[in-house]
Amino acid sequence: MSAPRRQRRVRVPAAITGVLFLAVAGLAAGRAHAFDGTAQTLQPYEMQPLTPPANVPLAPQVRPVDEAFRTGAQALRAGQTAKGIDALGYAAAQGHAMAQWKLGRIYMDGDGVKRDDAKAFEYFQKIASSHAEDYPGTAQSRFVANAFVALGSYYLVGIPSAGVKRDPSRARDMFSYAASYFGDADGQYQLGKLYLEGVGGPRDARNAGRWLTLASQKGQYEAQATLGVLLFRGDEGVPRQRARGLMWLTLARDSAVRPEDKWVVNAHEQAFAEATPDEREKALGYLEVWLKTAKR
Repeated sequence: MSAPRRQRRVRVPAAITGVLFLAVAGLAAGRAHAFDGTAQTLQPYEMQPLTPPANVPLAPQVRPVDEAFRTGAQALRAGQTAKGIDALGYAAAQGHAMAQWKLGRIYMDGDGVKRDDAKAFEYFQKIASSHAEDYPGTAQSRFVANAFVALGSYYLVGIPSAGVKRDPSRARDMFSYAASYFGDADGQYQLGKLYLEGVGGPRDARNAGRWLTLASQKGQYEAQATLGVLLFRGDEGVPRQRARGLMWLTLARDSAVRPEDKWVVNAHEQAFAEATPDEREKALGYLEVWLKTAKR
């Protein structure tokens, strides 16, 4: 048997040795350990991505329609009426309720533009048709409720140019929806006033007092003044409570600052002049209790 052949030793050049060393080192660097201590090799495509922790919320993506509304609102604040209305018009055409409400108020009040009740009515009508069932208590629901109140105001007088006939019964329906579903103070005031005046349906002073009380408790000063007169004078189904009525009139008087609020001032002055010293003292006591409760 012949002796085994001696294997020939191959010398590896130093340059190649260096390359192999770096390759092995790279593989070792790509090796990680799991929580149980076992080694795991991570391929290049398995390296941990740079993502935020799961509990950090990502910023919501801004929709073009929201950006248009924001641009329009900023332009109006800067006095750029044409630019603002153009941007709001784009958002409103996409069904943006806030943009529709803003444009409705602009045309209703003639704020920087010629007053156009037909356009205002159209915008408010779109809101009422699409958002009547919005959840109450949200930021948007306040504007939806206001749209119903605006529609009610228009139905009280009519808009001949828009073919909207005067319809007090329909107005009462609009106010009633804003008052009952959304709990809107302006809607409650308007509804109470219609009940008190017998507009759009039978007169009902007692029911009027209920709606006026709800609005007054929310700080609606016109409702406070109307309720104050109702209680001070008394009415069918509403016992006379002169001190309580004077208290509500006093609260309303402090908030009546517009020129058209002169009736509130006059009503307070007349009631105060007719009240006895004892009734004034009781009214002051009621007022002190109200202010303490309202601050809570």
